[in-house]
Amino acid sequence: MPRARNSQISLSETPYYHCVSRCVRRAFLCGEDKLTSQSYEHRRQWVEDRIHYLTEVFSIDVCAYAVMSNHTHLVLHVDLEKIKTMTSEEVFTRWHKVFNGTLLTRQYLVEESRERMREAQLKTIEATIAVWRKRLCDISWFMRCLNEYIVITMDRHR
Repeated sequence: MPRARNSQISLSETPYYHCVSRCVRRAFLCGEDKLTSQSYEHRRQWVEDRIHYLTEVFSIDVCAYAVMSNHTHLVLHVDLEKIKTMTSEEVFTRWHKVFNGTLLTRQYLVEESRERMREAQLKTIEATIAVWRKRLCDISWFMRCLNEYIVITMDRHR
């Protein structure tokens, strides 16, 4: 019987996972579409560049990867020790490399603004740090950031 993806990952058992992401509807990620004779080989570099970029942001290392014509394979290692040692500022800085964040989190990164924050704002900051810290070591968020970027870039270049 199939199991939900969130119940398949147990970082206490192993930090290593093999993830596969496939294109749908006979779409090509890269390579040459023999039916239309169109080459999508330039997309391979987009995928590789994004994988390398995301490893700088997330607390996830890519042990190996393969970019095929209609799917990708990634062997990922979740580094929980790295995420535990990150400061609040580092969590926000990393998150802001991929997402805009909020006005409050951007203000927190400015020393002068941080000193003027009220207690309620600081509590919100602490809650946000906890959520983003979890996401920075979450395989689903890593794959989401990879796949969303590739799809948006592909659509932009149609």
